[in-house]
Amino acid sequence: MSTQNKISRKTILDIKKMKMQGEKITVLTAYDYGMAAILDESDIDIILVGDSLGMVVLGYDSTLPVTMEDMLHHTQAVARGAHKAMIVADMPFLSYQVSPEAALANAGRFLKEADAQAVKLEGGQEHAEIVQKMTISGIPVMAHLGLTPQSVHQLGGYKVQGKKEDAAEKMMQDALILEEAGAFSVVLECVPEKLAAEITAALNIPTIGIGAGVHCDGQVLVVNDMLGLYDRMTPKFVKKYVNLNLEIKNAVKRYIQDVKTSAFPDAEHSFK
Repeated sequence: MSTQNKISRKTILDIKKMKMQGEKITVLTAYDYGMAAILDESDIDIILVGDSLGMVVLGYDSTLPVTMEDMLHHTQAVARGAHKAMIVADMPFLSYQVSPEAALANAGRFLKEADAQAVKLEGGQEHAEIVQKMTISGIPVMAHLGLTPQSVHQLGGYKVQGKKEDAAEKMMQDALILEEAGAFSVVLECVPEKLAAEITAALNIPTIGIGAGVHCDGQVLVVNDMLGLYDRMTPKFVKKYVNLNLEIKNAVKRYIQDVKTSAFPDAEHSFK
């Protein structure tokens, strides 16, 4: 069973081939076994164990407090639930910025201890050396440009990136350099649609957009956002496909009412 699962799991070659064939790539986040299993059975291409878990699972105000142990713990759970989708794990704040050696060691833990197939890290050409070292060492890397949440204080908030000509040119150069360094794909977050289209056309590796328009090779959303589970904030680029927050609240209210009135458990749900 295990061997069959590994054979059928999507790889970076499958993801690159999808760009070549013009097939859109679908990516959603997951943080636990149950959601990973549901996404996997729905034939999602990539499951991203995002450091967004800091906000939507752990209740922090940003992704910055998330630790390596947090990410490993949740990636392990996701890997137990998904057997077809490619699993990519976010490298949390300061897990790769301190030194190339620490970055390589931390990235390796996701593959060795958590059964991820790739890691994702934020930043441009300043991290090209790290991307190259990881790639040479057999660790696939998904890059991340545009709005990079781990740099939210430096960026001055959650704002669209690359609107000015010099910033757009830098992002293009960053993308080309990261591709040359060995990244197998790049996330473009909160980037003007025209710029995202130009970067997508310039690269041989896939682009995954989030708030970057329809011309990217694929799209990613935080699953809690698109299911309406997380209601503290809703970015403009999020499309809510269902409002589970409201549905869960209604279900819980019905449960409370049934218990209070002794309507539950009834004969159907009791043992004789």
